[in-house]
Amino acid sequence: MAAKVFESIGKFGLALAVAGGVVNSALYNVDAGHRAVIFDRFRGVQDIVVGEGTHFLIPWVQKPIIFDCRSRPRNVPVITGSKDLQNVNITLRILFRPVASQLLRIFTSIGEDYNERVLPSITTEILKSVVARFDAGELITQRELVSRQVSDDLTERAATFGLILDDVSLTHLTFGKEFTEAVEAKQVAQQEAERARFVVEKAEQQKKSAIISAEGDSKAAELIANSLATAGDGLIELRKLEPTEDIAYQLSHSRNITYLPAGQSVLLQLPQ
Repeated sequence: MAAKVFESIGKFGLALAVAGGVVNSALYNVDAGHRAVIFDRFRGVQDIVVGEGTHFLIPWVQKPIIFDCRSRPRNVPVITGSKDLQNVNITLRILFRPVASQLLRIFTSIGEDYNERVLPSITTEILKSVVARFDAGELITQRELVSRQVSDDLTERAATFGLILDDVSLTHLTFGKEFTEAVEAKQVAQQEAERARFVVEKAEQQKKSAIISAEGDSKAAELIANSLATAGDGLIELRKLEPTEDIAYQLSHSRNITYLPAGQSVLLQLPQ
């Protein structure tokens, strides 16, 4: 009797495990920010995009293909030429995501690795087209305009493949070795020219200062000569007395100076 009970329990447990495995294989999850496309082995890709949550499928017959519909970054480096035939190294940073309603077309026409197949090619195409409109100097001075044109053209081009570009920005922009050396040489020459102009302007200012000083000395000598001609030696005597006036003022306020009357002996009130 007990053997039959254990045998029944074993069969029930086995059936329960099989049923659990079947149910588990018939369930799949679609995480937040993702969508799923169902591939049926008999009918092909089903005409429906499955949203977030837990869903059922027919085991072995159906297979879910999960797509990430959140914005993801990608850096695309490109070497191209400017309008004046200068080599330009550009790195473009793109934030992209697929259009959820177009996942069926993306999967059937491009595949799961759509970003690897589409983004590098269209980014290279657009960058070469836009950069060729500007020369090397304009790429530096009008970088914002270049970035905006690349963003507009690339967004329009990506939309034909069912992709949305949330952000497009130029993160790296350099030129060839020859152009870089030429720019450095030009900057050095400009600095030397500025330094030479400063030296010339300084010499001109010193020259003007010397002329003004000489004119002042000449005018002062002329005034002194006119005064001597008018007042004679009186002016010279007045100039001699001016420093003695200051000396007398200093001595009068000094405590170490004693004044004695003229014509009297130094030793006062002493017996002879």
